[in-house]
Amino acid sequence: MRNEAAANSNQESDQTFDHKTFLATLTGRPGVYRMLDSNAEVLYVGKAHNLKKRVTSYFRASGLATKTMAMVAKIDAIDVTITHSDTEALLLEQSLIKTHRPAYNIQLRDDKSYPYILLSEGDEYPRLAFYRGSRKRQGRFFGPYPSAHATRETLQVLQKVFRVRQCEDSFFKNRSRPCLQYQIKRCTAPCVNLISTQDYARDVRYSTLFLQGKSNLLTKELTATMEQAAADEDFERAAVLRDQVIDLRRIQERQFVANQGKDADIIAAELQQPYVCVHAIYVRAGRVIGSKSHYPRFRLATEASEVLSAFIAQSYLGDDKSANIPAEIIVPSVFEDAQPLQEALSYVAKRRVKLSMRVRGYRAKWLQLAVTNARESLQAFVSNKQNIHKRFQQLQDALKLESMPTRIECFDISHTSGEGTVGSCVVFDEGGAVKSDYRRFNIKDITPGDDYAAMRQVLDRRFTRLTKGEGKIPDILLIDGGKGQLTQAYQVLEKFQLPEILLLGIAKGISRRAGQETLFVSTEGRHREIAIAAESPALHLLQQIRDEAHRFAITAHRQRRAKARKQSPLEQIPGLGPKRRRELLRYFGGQQEIRKASEAEIAKVTGISKTLAENIYAYLHNG
Repeated sequence: MRNEAAANSNQESDQTFDHKTFLATLTGRPGVYRMLDSNAEVLYVGKAHNLKKRVTSYFRASGLATKTMAMVAKIDAIDVTITHSDTEALLLEQSLIKTHRPAYNIQLRDDKSYPYILLSEGDEYPRLAFYRGSRKRQGRFFGPYPSAHATRETLQVLQKVFRVRQCEDSFFKNRSRPCLQYQIKRCTAPCVNLISTQDYARDVRYSTLFLQGKSNLLTKELTATMEQAAADEDFERAAVLRDQVIDLRRIQERQFVANQGKDADIIAAELQQPYVCVHAIYVRAGRVIGSKSHYPRFRLATEASEVLSAFIAQSYLGDDKSANIPAEIIVPSVFEDAQPLQEALSYVAKRRVKLSMRVRGYRAKWLQLAVTNARESLQAFVSNKQNIHKRFQQLQDALKLESMPTRIECFDISHTSGEGTVGSCVVFDEGGAVKSDYRRFNIKDITPGDDYAAMRQVLDRRFTRLTKGEGKIPDILLIDGGKGQLTQAYQVLEKFQLPEILLLGIAKGISRRAGQETLFVSTEGRHREIAIAAESPALHLLQQIRDEAHRFAITAHRQRRAKARKQSPLEQIPGLGPKRRRELLRYFGGQQEIRKASEAEIAKVTGISKTLAENIYAYLHNG
């Protein structure tokens, strides 16, 4: 994701990095961030479990080290790449540091390589060992793993279950009797031929299957043992086993940001006319080396596939661009001109280039990352301070106002069949969302499901607070709803004698699709429909504010409903019944670990489909 106020050459930008605007739209998901100077050189690469919290910490008023302050002073833009999990963020961070070698990374963090598990080859009795360094050594490598601790923990578990030797070759070749590891049942003593080569090969194969993530045999056994220990009230033993299960799940997670495939560019587009974002992830030698968001002007596009087709043609087709064409370009949608485009790419590159549109496995995960980053990046660009200001000006023109509005308040109602009704108030000014002025209202003493009464109560309470000096009078009052909700709003404004406030309503059209909303303006109690072009930035501003009010209301409603029911968040997820909840908890060991898991890891649980895994992940991270 890119703060395009600083980066896009097609847009006018300030010379100073506007961190407040950037942080206001930054996601809280895990990922990697890259700080750039005015020459687009990478200053620092970092990872974070919560990107918003981590990046915000660099801009606090006090408590920063001198080196950190010097780096922050040079920031001209920040790029962000979202990942599915913390582990992916860590591996991607390592890959980017090796590629860019930022000056501040050399000073501020250890540059060790990541650890692997090495299975020796060519031995009658192969050895499993911890390994860090060049992978030119003979043998089979498994990893990389996120930490030395996790790697050694895996080796210990394998030693206990499959008992494959881990001793040095010099020690192994000079034994005349079994060592202590055999006595404590952590080795089968192949050094003195107490196990046949066939049985030992079987144990090696089991270890290999586990390290490849193709078998859950060990974790199932540990889970059963843990439950038995708990039933026997041996809680200390159960806690140890629980931690082992958690560590195993952590290291089993497939690292699809590294060591997969060859050279490829993964490209996705998000379209919200007149705004477009194309996000590209670059993979070389099977490793993600970076990503970038582009914001081309393409006013005629109606589908994201049109944007992608034009972007690929302009980016890769040219005599001076052939060296930049990878072996494969992966996109999320089917093109009408896919075949001619693929042939043209192959002609320019003078080799076969594959344009892939239906991919599976790790390539599908790469593609999902590109789609997610395109969506998040476009949202940040749309929320950019300069764009917001321009759209306020366009709204003035569209509504034919004498002066530009400087404050818009939007209200929405959320409930589930009348249960847990909550009203939301969000505020936007020329700089974007004013989250410190957001308010939510728990509705009470109304007939369940009466949206009109709920809207009236929210507005009455809001403007009662206004009379007591809380808040500012808005220029525009935007209501998510039609004439019925507008009538309630008008009556409240009449009660508080606020005729200077312009009252607008935005209701979903018959098709309930974005861009086809019905707009109403209220004048002296009369509501008339007005038309604003679907491609107008003024309409996009109203849509953005309405969507934010809707999001804020839904979040508040879910929190109130969950608190009232006093239930686990898992019980609130549609389609997740008692049996599947039990399988989830058994698999991960607790709700905290479920929250840390990626969609792919959740989908590994028995009875959890890919779609349900996506719903669980979305609910736990967006709810």
